[in-house]
Amino acid sequence: MKTSATKKTAAAKAGKSLHRKFSGPMVDGPARAQSRAMLYPTGFKPADFQKSQIGIASTWSMVTPCNMHIDQLAIEAAAGADRTGGKAVIFNTIAVSDGISMGTEGMKYSLVSREVIADSIEAVVGGENLDGFVAIGGCDKNMPGCLIAMARLNRPAVFVYGGTIQPGCLDGKKLDIVSVFEAVGQHAAGKISDKQLHKIESCAIPGPGSCGGMYTANTMASAIEALGMSLPNSSTQDAISPEKKLDSWAAGAAVVKLLTLGIRPRDIMTRKAFENAITVVMALGGSTNSVLHLLAMADAANVKLTIDDFTRIGKRSPVLADLKPSGRYVVSDLVRIGGIQPLMKMLLKAGLLHGDCMTVTGKTLAQNLASVKPYPKGQDIIRPLKNPIKKTGHLVILYGNLAKNGAVAKISGHEGTKFVGKARVYNSEPEAMKRILDGTVVAGDVVVIRYEGPKGGPGMQEMLAPTASIMGRGLGDKVALITDGRFSGGTHGFVVGHITPEAFEGGAIAIIKDGDTISIDAEKQAINLKVSTAEIKRRLKSWKQPAPRYTRGVLAKYAKLVNSAHLGAVTDAGL
Repeated sequence: MKTSATKKTAAAKAGKSLHRKFSGPMVDGPARAQSRAMLYPTGFKPADFQKSQIGIASTWSMVTPCNMHIDQLAIEAAAGADRTGGKAVIFNTIAVSDGISMGTEGMKYSLVSREVIADSIEAVVGGENLDGFVAIGGCDKNMPGCLIAMARLNRPAVFVYGGTIQPGCLDGKKLDIVSVFEAVGQHAAGKISDKQLHKIESCAIPGPGSCGGMYTANTMASAIEALGMSLPNSSTQDAISPEKKLDSWAAGAAVVKLLTLGIRPRDIMTRKAFENAITVVMALGGSTNSVLHLLAMADAANVKLTIDDFTRIGKRSPVLADLKPSGRYVVSDLVRIGGIQPLMKMLLKAGLLHGDCMTVTGKTLAQNLASVKPYPKGQDIIRPLKNPIKKTGHLVILYGNLAKNGAVAKISGHEGTKFVGKARVYNSEPEAMKRILDGTVVAGDVVVIRYEGPKGGPGMQEMLAPTASIMGRGLGDKVALITDGRFSGGTHGFVVGHITPEAFEGGAIAIIKDGDTISIDAEKQAINLKVSTAEIKRRLKSWKQPAPRYTRGVLAKYAKLVNSAHLGAVTDAGL
């Protein structure tokens, strides 16, 4: 039987071969003189060719405040790798801003960018024979894209989250991007003036960092920390802070250490680790997008994870965080009281996390949490386990004749658990948005937005604009919205997304008619079209698949390759 000491020795021996496993054959010996010649002008010195080459995958760009500071974090990560015996190589990949493109044709590229990011990191790390890498992400799709690449490549790697934005402020009230989306609905309802809308939009986003609530970026950063693929507290730090610079530096150093220890992403990204990630997402009241992204990450790591695992884990996982969009606080408030580490220690102590999972520190989760102090007394951002916001998870998987393969609902507890209403059907998100703003959609309606799934959209765009406008018009508890698209982490209200099969694939959502009754029951985990089975069969028989919206370019390629949302909407399954 191997002891922990012999296991460490074995890992160290394995690590010795990892140090230059990929870069060595590329730069060693007379026959590789041309490779060395190309690297000298990039800053390499003769001694650097004997070091592990550490990629620093930066998602820096000026297309969004989420990523505008990441170039500086990449420099810090490179310094950490260089200082601890590696040779850093910085390169860039893309970012697409959901907040800017939301509600336009450009939003169709959002989920697609997750795959482009993963593919581009894989291409550079693989193509340049890098031994390990740090990936730094800001906006929503950066994070799962980076993790998919890590799982595919399986070379020592650490993820760094770019950090959360500070809230804006107007008349003493904290604002964020969702405040602006909801203000659009208030403006359409005549509740605020042009001048008031301008004031809100002008001060809601004060500087760098990802959207400030427990929206998709902060959700996925927290999930990745719980997964063990980022350093402790990386997920809950301000974007502009000494702590975030230190986190980046430490990540560069951590990759060099992982090479020595022989620890690779698939040693960390186990089924137990994914269960930890799901539990933390539930406790934080996180985004519905986490279902889609964790399934895709698990697929890349060859871990068997299904949407039903979210139901199973949700039954024992309480919602503890009073964070936006449903709660009162933003993530910068959570940063002030210690981030998610004390929360994870609470969950571990209660037996809700697997403490034996390995992490990028080279230690187990339990070891990382051993010295973590509890939250300060008097804080009410994170509730105690004995007094949860919701006793079970808020991410509810629904099935029924409208979703044979499942759908995802976000039931925070504020919007109720049941809704029955009449369908108001739209074949695109922009079409629905017009009718929400002009008052066509009224109390008692179930807004149906279809042909916005992974293949049909293509790209499965988010529905923050419609849901926020519904909230802004004061209909949040009076109107439901269902779609084969998905939702922003900023969405709240009675919403059901990821309906599968999607309309473009002939799912039952394709044959709903205006005025049909739709029943949603989160307690029974059911979503059903209240017409006869015979009528559903008749409608499906007469349904014809529409022509693809795109026939060339990245959206057309994506539509051809992508699988169903209930499987993670990945593009390389079964290839």
